Amino acid sequence: MMMALDLLAIFVFGVAGGLTAVRMGMDIMGVAVLGTVSGIGGGMMRDVLIGAVPSPLLSDWRYLCAPLVGGLLTFWFHPAIGRLQGAINVVDAFGLGLFTVAGAVKATEHGLGPVPAIVLGVMTGVGGGVLRDVLTRQVPELLRAGSQLYATTALVGAALTVAAMRLDAPTVAVVLIGVVATTGFRLLTIWRGWTAPSPVVSR
Repeated sequence: MMMALDLLAIFVFGVAGGLTAVRMGMDIMGVAVLGTVSGIGGGMMRDVLIGAVPSPLLSDWRYLCAPLVGGLLTFWFHPAIGRLQGAINVVDAFGLGLFTVAGAVKATEHGLGPVPAIVLGVMTGVGGGVLRDVLTRQVPELLRAGSQLYATTALVGAALTVAAMRLDAPTVAVVLIGVVATTGFRLLTIWRGWTAPSPVVSR
C-alpha cells in the first residue's frame, strides 16, 4: 500500500513540476528534469536523513519513471492540463497528503520519535516543491506571503499520522486519517483564502 501511495504522489508532483516548467517556457528536457525533481526531491531528503541509503527512489526504476511520465504527459497535453487549475489544486493537495503521510510513516518505522517523524513528514511533503522553486529561481511556496498555509497543512497531517501510529491504529486507518486531514485542510485554505499572518511594513 505504501509503495502505491508513494508512486501516486510522485506522479502527481511530477505533473505539478512539469506544469511549472511548461509555463516557464522550458524544453522537453527541462520539463523532464523539473518533473522528476518535484516528484522525488522530498523523499530523497527524507531517506538521506534517516539513513535509508541507497534510497529506493534511486534503486527502484518505478520511482524514477513515475515523475518522468507525469512531467512528459504534461509537456504533451499542457494546454488541456493548464486549463484545469481547479483540478490541479485538488491533485496537488492530494499529493501533499500522500507524501506527508508516507514520510511520517517511514520515519516512525525507522525508530524516530514523534517530533522528528512529524518534521520529516512535512519535509517529504513540501521538499520537492521547494527544490522545484529553487531551481526556477522562485521563492518557495511555503515562504511566500499569502501562501495559504501550505506547510501548516502538512504539519497537521503529519501530526495526526504519527498520533494514529502511536495509538496502534491499523495501517489503512493511519493512511486515511493523514491523507484526508492534509488534503481536506489544504483545499479548505485554498477555498477560504486563508493565509498566515504577515508583518505590516511601514512606508
